[in-house]
Amino acid sequence: MEWYIIALISAFFSAVAAILEKKILFKEKALSMTFILGIFNLILSIPFFFFVDYALVSALALGVLFFKSVLGAMAFLFIMKGIKNLEISKALPLLVLTPGLVAFFAFIFLGESLKLIEIGGMILLLAGSYFLQLGKGRGLMFPLKSFIQDKGNYYILIALALFTTTSILDKALLKNFKLPLNAFFGFQHLFFAIIFVFLAIIYFRDINFKESLKFSGKFIALLAVITIVYRYAHLYAVKIAPVALVLSIKRISVFFAVLVGGTLFKDQNLIRRIIATVMMIIGAILIIIN
Repeated sequence: MEWYIIALISAFFSAVAAILEKKILFKEKALSMTFILGIFNLILSIPFFFFVDYALVSALALGVLFFKSVLGAMAFLFIMKGIKNLEISKALPLLVLTPGLVAFFAFIFLGESLKLIEIGGMILLLAGSYFLQLGKGRGLMFPLKSFIQDKGNYYILIALALFTTTSILDKALLKNFKLPLNAFFGFQHLFFAIIFVFLAIIYFRDINFKESLKFSGKFIALLAVITIVYRYAHLYAVKIAPVALVLSIKRISVFFAVLVGGTLFKDQNLIRRIIATVMMIIGAILIIIN
């Protein structure tokens, strides 16, 4: 199967997962959901451990994977907090900023040059972000004020910074460290579960996990299956194709999640946010594929 078809499968299930996450987070706290999801994902990942050639798994690779998993778990938790605090059509498009941030910081700190197409892509990202925050009759400075005042945006920005690092480490682990895909997948979910259990122990008094499991357990179980599918498809595509190209296709998931999720949850200013999302996706693709 061609890599782009696998990436499209990942994008589709990622969009479905985002919509289901928003539905669950209407009732549940972000940490409660991620803890239960982490346990379900680990259970579903157990079969992968039986198809691992452990002779090819090094301690160094597992150490890097654990570090990457810590960053990935925190990024996922912050994304869930962002989705919980923001409308889905406002939260998800901000994730598309990742390529622009990478290009910008590489220019500032590494002295890398910016091509004209990359600058155009960054302008589209900024314009889309501005349009996303724009309020009718609120003035030109409202988007900036709105972005600063809404704590949900900060959760997304933190997740963006973490995802930038984890995307690079994904490719490094599969290519440079030669970590088998099944080992990567199984151990990553083992590490995720350990991290979320640790966080659950720390914040145990603030969260009623039994109630969450009772009222949302079936939805979280379904989410776990969908999550396993889109994560495995994403890693498989990353293994056989450039990570930038895979990510460019995966951005499509944001558009569908905004379109369908925004409609289902009756988000405000949905048409404007869909237009802003399209602008940002085009900008991200221009930066990635140059």
